[in-house]
Amino acid sequence: MDDLLERLCAGLPADALITDPDITASYAHDMASFCEAGAPAVVVLPRTVEEVQHVMRTATALRVPVVPQGARTGLSGAANASDGCVVLSLVRMDRILEISPVDRIAVVEPGVVNAALSRAANEHGLCYPPDPSSWETCTIGGNIGTASGGLCCVKYGVTAEYVLGLDVVLADGRLLTTGRRTAKGVAGYDLTRLFVGSEGSLGVIVRAVLALRPRPPRQLALAAEFPSVAAACDAVCRIMERGHTPSLLELMDRTSVRAVNATMSMGLPDSTEALLLAAFDTPDPAADLAAVGALCTEAGATEVVPAEDTAESELLLRARRTALTALETIKPATMVDDVCVPRSKLGAMLEGTAAVARKYDLTIGVCAHAGDGNTHPVVCFDPADADETRRARDSFDEIMALGLELGGTITGEHGVGVLKKDWLARELGEVGVELHRNIKRAFDPLGLLNPGKVV
Repeated sequence: MDDLLERLCAGLPADALITDPDITASYAHDMASFCEAGAPAVVVLPRTVEEVQHVMRTATALRVPVVPQGARTGLSGAANASDGCVVLSLVRMDRILEISPVDRIAVVEPGVVNAALSRAANEHGLCYPPDPSSWETCTIGGNIGTASGGLCCVKYGVTAEYVLGLDVVLADGRLLTTGRRTAKGVAGYDLTRLFVGSEGSLGVIVRAVLALRPRPPRQLALAAEFPSVAAACDAVCRIMERGHTPSLLELMDRTSVRAVNATMSMGLPDSTEALLLAAFDTPDPAADLAAVGALCTEAGATEVVPAEDTAESELLLRARRTALTALETIKPATMVDDVCVPRSKLGAMLEGTAAVARKYDLTIGVCAHAGDGNTHPVVCFDPADADETRRARDSFDEIMALGLELGGTITGEHGVGVLKKDWLARELGEVGVELHRNIKRAFDPLGLLNPGKVV
């Protein structure tokens, strides 16, 4: 420990090191439940690439594990510390280095907050589409590490589709540059995409070149109330089958709607069994909403209410963004699942989740990025109740099994981390796991980067 601190101090400013155990403990884990976390030996908060390189060279020389972190808003334990590790927090590397309206790119450091980049891009008439629910606090580095998504994925896609190039500090301290700044480029293996979603297990991202898009018109939204989740999911299928491209298509079940009403007093209909939110940012969003509203009515919606202006639309979207927070008020703890299924199987996924809730006598609220089949079942439980905690864990696993049975994946945007490591092996299969481990060894032969995560 003394040798580690002495060597780190030799290449870092004094304020970059935290050793107070009461403070380092706050860096030990992200927001996931049921994920083990160790006690870090030290937390390092670098400001430069050279400082990150110094940390990695020191860690390699002393064979000390390193856990890269962003804002710790993750939900899979990917940022959880291991005993005696160096927690490498990138939040102070928060500069937007460049925004180019001609090339439509941004060059940023990993600690830039998602919302800050979005606002900066907007000032140039551009936008950075990926918008996780935690966009006001989560960082770009964390978004890249977990390949996060957001509410706009149905039209604009996930983080991976916007990462053009990266600067990455490898385990031995070398600096690797991947990708490009150009609109096109296919030279060599796509190492950039390999790092996206790697959860800090292959290298430390210190700079990113991100694609931007022209800022779209303000979106308008509608809310459609349904007597069942099956009817709401039928509406989703009709909307997508008819070729519509909404900027947002979100679903909240009865439990989620009631939770939002209880915490935010937003006046959403408590009587609904499912609420579908659709939005368009097209030149004529009102016409698109009218067409989608008609499809919702055909699918059995009991009421369709289009927003009259952007202020009403933002109110509706606020309800969806606060759904996870609202569900957290039902019980002292939650487990947030992240199962993505083909859109055609969305109804079966939600009905199966409701059956799991009944089987285990638990409250499980579901909100979903319905347009891309990404469901977020939220298991509410009391960790002081051992039996309820066991049932919560069992239900969580059963929901993931259901997703795989329906041809889906165990994570659409939250990552694997600690929480889903065993399930990843089931999804990948034996050959897939072997290749993942070989890739890990190629980049990190000593196994120092975020050990125990992913594979």
